[in-house]
Amino acid sequence: MLSLNLISSKMSPLLCMIAVATLLSSSLAEATPRTRVKLNGKDAPVFFNDGDSFRVLSGDLKGSKARLAGFNTLESYGAVHSWGDWTKKELYALAKMGTYNAREGVWTCTSDLSTDTYGRYLWVCPGLVVDQIKKGLAHAMTVTSESAEAHAVAAQREAVVNKRGIWAHGVPEYVLTSLHSTSERSGDRATYNRLVSSVDGHSLKWKHDDAYKECQDVCWKPSKEDRYKRFAARWAKRKELSAWIEKYSEAEQIEAVTAALDSGAKIKVKNDAHSADAKNAFEAMKSAGWVEAAQSDVETCMLYVDFRRRFGASRAVCLK
Repeated sequence: MLSLNLISSKMSPLLCMIAVATLLSSSLAEATPRTRVKLNGKDAPVFFNDGDSFRVLSGDLKGSKARLAGFNTLESYGAVHSWGDWTKKELYALAKMGTYNAREGVWTCTSDLSTDTYGRYLWVCPGLVVDQIKKGLAHAMTVTSESAEAHAVAAQREAVVNKRGIWAHGVPEYVLTSLHSTSERSGDRATYNRLVSSVDGHSLKWKHDDAYKECQDVCWKPSKEDRYKRFAARWAKRKELSAWIEKYSEAEQIEAVTAALDSGAKIKVKNDAHSADAKNAFEAMKSAGWVEAAQSDVETCMLYVDFRRRFGASRAVCLK
């Protein structure tokens, strides 16, 4: 089988798709791919159905399904993602590459055998997390407002700076990773779509009351005002500013960072004694990628397909 090591991050999207097609076609003649994974210290063969989940093929946990924590690969059930200059088919090819990359390695994973909402065991595989993210085949992710682990965030920053994989043709402030229509809602729970930070992997809930049509393209493109407001709130929480930032109103905090974000000018604060701290906090955020995220007007989109229509002969037309 063609190795993913031969697929360069500098290849054109078309060549990447051809390479993936070669991988897919060559796999048809083989048995179910078996990847060696060490689960809580025991070797076990698994089948990766995509880049961030697998099924255990034998051993004590035979038949169980796993969701890997700390990162996320793009959906592999169809060409549903798009942002920047990427087409949906190109990002779909990269999602498939993430699957094959996971199958090629030997990974060590641990779990307390807690489960997600789909009944899958949650496993942590640090080596796989870094490998997938660093190659630009996945992004760091948590399901909360907290940052992903430091090793995942560092790997993502490296991938973004070097424009690897999914980051080669645009980096949105947030990646749209899942859609939910009000038609799926049960009880009084709010309906939301998940957005994941391209900087540190934290999640943001996009709450809405929309009923989506099958194969509808749903997009997220926050205004500059909203991006700057989020940046200012994060900047104001920096420990360098803790001694005095509470003396500034929210409007003054936003004003302080707006000029710098617009033109790269020096942060302006009303007290000269605060200037050095303000500058240091801004520069630290710039190094981490928050400035680029705040300045990004890249729209991120996803096709809506009910989970019951994603597989099999009756799957949605846009997935065929």
